[in-house]
Amino acid sequence: MQLPQFPQSYWLDSAKLPDFPQLTEDIKADVTIIGGGITGITLAYLLVKRGMNVVLLEASELLSGTTGHTTAKITSQHGLIYDEFIAHFGEERAKQYYEANHEGLQWIRQMIHQHDLACDFQEEDAWLYTRTVDEIQSLEKEMRAYEKLGIKGELKDSSPLPFEIRSGLVMYKQAQFNPVRYLTQLLQLAIKHGLKVYEHTTATTVKKGSPSYVETQEKHKVHSEHIVICSHFPFYDNMQFFFARMYAERSYAVCFKPKQEYPGGMYINVENPTRSLRSVVVNGENYVIAGGENHPTGQGICTIKHFETLQQFAEQSFGVESIPYRWSAQDYITLDKLPFIGSVKEDPQVLVATGYKKWGMTTGTTAALLLEKQIVEEPSPYTELFTPRRFHADPEVKTFLTYAGNMVKHMAKGKLVQSSTRHPEDLSNGEGSVVLLNGKRAGGYRDQDGKLFVVDTTCTHMGCEVEWNSGELSWDCPCHGSRFSYEGEVLNGPAEKPLERIQ
Repeated sequence: MQLPQFPQSYWLDSAKLPDFPQLTEDIKADVTIIGGGITGITLAYLLVKRGMNVVLLEASELLSGTTGHTTAKITSQHGLIYDEFIAHFGEERAKQYYEANHEGLQWIRQMIHQHDLACDFQEEDAWLYTRTVDEIQSLEKEMRAYEKLGIKGELKDSSPLPFEIRSGLVMYKQAQFNPVRYLTQLLQLAIKHGLKVYEHTTATTVKKGSPSYVETQEKHKVHSEHIVICSHFPFYDNMQFFFARMYAERSYAVCFKPKQEYPGGMYINVENPTRSLRSVVVNGENYVIAGGENHPTGQGICTIKHFETLQQFAEQSFGVESIPYRWSAQDYITLDKLPFIGSVKEDPQVLVATGYKKWGMTTGTTAALLLEKQIVEEPSPYTELFTPRRFHADPEVKTFLTYAGNMVKHMAKGKLVQSSTRHPEDLSNGEGSVVLLNGKRAGGYRDQDGKLFVVDTTCTHMGCEVEWNSGELSWDCPCHGSRFSYEGEVLNGPAEKPLERIQ
């Protein structure tokens, strides 16, 4: 069974997204939201319902980032985290994390029922499982954490899956949906209440004042009292605050039609490599999404291998009739595994939301609910839990040292030009590689028609050297997660400028 030649998200193919204009003038608003994913759209809806004048800016197209490339589970079960959170932050904080995400799930459920949103919403149990004896104790410890926090769960020694597991932990009454269909409808509700949306409008500068303003790449300004950055990697305050406190990971998914009937439920294992499973309806037929294979951005093996490994897992587990879709996502993870939601400094004019650790459907909604309260100055029990100003010596210092050492290693390694480096003329059609051009490191890609594209491989963010991603035909930075097309255009920040094209 062959994989699709090019990556494509089922979610983005399943719904027609409206087009919005580029910002071409200076304007004013009460709130400017940067980033058109689940947090930005949900927050925009919440604020316009309160009668506020809201502007939403998106650098590319709405939902083209992680929200459009998720596995779309809506759950408070985020891996083996509650036992760890109790150990690091105490029972009260760990319980707040659960309750905040549970509120996000309940809010999505309520919105779908209240407005009859057609988005394939389905209640499912969420499973953690292991196929190894070594991890049974980890699930038992997590179950004890559930009991301490009042989370309804149950340990199992078998599952409905077509392969044997050693142990499983179930969190009941979680959910899954089609995020693009859901957010497209939520967006239309927000627009009816006055939301203004601008696509292909890259915000580059935030200036605090009375009022503050956002400046775009085209030098247009949006003046507003509040600015919220939901653009994955915040760029406020020269971003120095975030560089050392988050790292980027990529993960992969294949959507396949199984030969064997899927038993229902959402599953993710606790050992490595990660394997995630959920069902999805494609054109009225039952399909399955298998996800996993996560690794730091720009530091994976030949990336097409990740898709092939998931394909093999699908074949072995269910049998495969066809694979119409494959895609990947990029997520940022904070050093202490709690997201950053709120103001970076004491002044609440500029707020951020990032670091969802691959669980953005629930946590992104939670973030919007919290940010709404902060903007209208209503109290929330979760403000201190998620504040970006926090610092936890355990585990942040250890994680930081590992991350910083890894980044320095890749910065140094990338600058080396080995004698075996290929030349642009060596590339076959459809092939990309680091190449040697005039004695210097460059990046080359030759498309299926034989046209050659050569770029400078120095990332325009902080000077790291990007690496070729064969699975998605992109240049990925191993330091902070910036990604560029083979033509050099920015796909993912924090980089704002494209790679230099070499003629």
